[in-house]
Amino acid sequence: MAVTHTFAIGREQCFQQIDRLIKSHSLHTSESLCKLLRYLAEHSLDHPGIALKEYQIATEVLGRPAGFDPQSDSTVRVQAGRLRVKLAEYYANEGPDDPIVVEVPKGSYALTFHLRTAKAGLQPAVPLTIESVLTKPEPSSSTRGWAIAVVALSVLLAASFSTTALILSERPRSQAGTSPSVPVAFQIFWNRFLTGPQQPWVIFSNGSFVGRPETGMRYFNPASDTRSFILDHYTGVGEVLAIHQLDGLFGLLNRPIGVKRGALFTLDDAKNNDLIFVGSPSENLTLLDIPGTQEFIFQRLDSGPRKGDLAVLNVHALPGEPRIFLGGPANNPTTKDYAVVSLLPGLDPSRSIVILAGDTTFGTQAAVEFVCREDSVKELLRRLGVSKPGELKPFEALLHVKIAHGVPVMTDLVSVRHRN
Repeated sequence: MAVTHTFAIGREQCFQQIDRLIKSHSLHTSESLCKLLRYLAEHSLDHPGIALKEYQIATEVLGRPAGFDPQSDSTVRVQAGRLRVKLAEYYANEGPDDPIVVEVPKGSYALTFHLRTAKAGLQPAVPLTIESVLTKPEPSSSTRGWAIAVVALSVLLAASFSTTALILSERPRSQAGTSPSVPVAFQIFWNRFLTGPQQPWVIFSNGSFVGRPETGMRYFNPASDTRSFILDHYTGVGEVLAIHQLDGLFGLLNRPIGVKRGALFTLDDAKNNDLIFVGSPSENLTLLDIPGTQEFIFQRLDSGPRKGDLAVLNVHALPGEPRIFLGGPANNPTTKDYAVVSLLPGLDPSRSIVILAGDTTFGTQAAVEFVCREDSVKELLRRLGVSKPGELKPFEALLHVKIAHGVPVMTDLVSVRHRN
């Protein structure tokens, strides 16, 4: 019989505070400290009272080899000390009024969560402030949630507008691997992203803008604008819906995913994780820092009546194929678009990168929907000649998208290229 103990702070509140810390200016630039903080939080909340060993942290979080010796290598202690300093810095500057204070007590790697009150400061002696259920041992499962609040813009060939969108997903995910009921096509296509030691990261585009929503906004121009006034927390409606689709798909695949906006992407992410980029290089500027597509390349036209519009350049056009694929004019309602779906090797050969991107935010949405539908994934695998997990090699594919009233209504697979 289960016995439930409810304490002062809910588990979800604790994870929300961890997410707030990871996104803060104090911590977001240090990928290693963010990974360490999340790992310590998950262990402290999922396994209260069970002490963490330096060896565990070193090998599971910091990438140290199996022969790691905590007696001769102080890496874990140094990183924990850096984390304590960053947490203190955050609460002194960015979060003096946060209701929950997270600390790493000296001599321990178990996080503590303290509830702050308006008048009395911190409440001392709040125990493991989570909702815990004590039951007989049984196969473990965890509930992972993530929330993203973004102001949505039509970001590529459309006029500026804004609306607030919220994605909130929370579901139990088995740790036993992919269910046999998952369509085989998904298991084949996403195989590389289901077997890695770290969860895949979805990197969504957020272009650089200047101005204010209420008075008018435009893209940042490095030749004339000051970087101190950049707004880099905007993304498109297609990207928002795309992340929701991917979260649903990976929930089906029993594989948690991380989500990060492009401005916070680091090369450590590219080296250590399998990545899914949502949005074209014109918006997802982080794609410019890593090897990208070679067959279908996003490029702005530099001449002609459509000068300045974004198009897809067909680098090695086959007989009968056009050299340039161009969506609808920027000054008209968007009725068609082109998008790219590609699987590429990562900076680390053991890692993989998927790029899902359209000329416009609607094309990006269509590209993600394409790889989240069983029938379209089957068609793609058939065109690639792949029928078993492990057979899928790097490729690039081009999609034609029909759009009605700002919604992708039909997507056709136009061309496929194998990568060497």
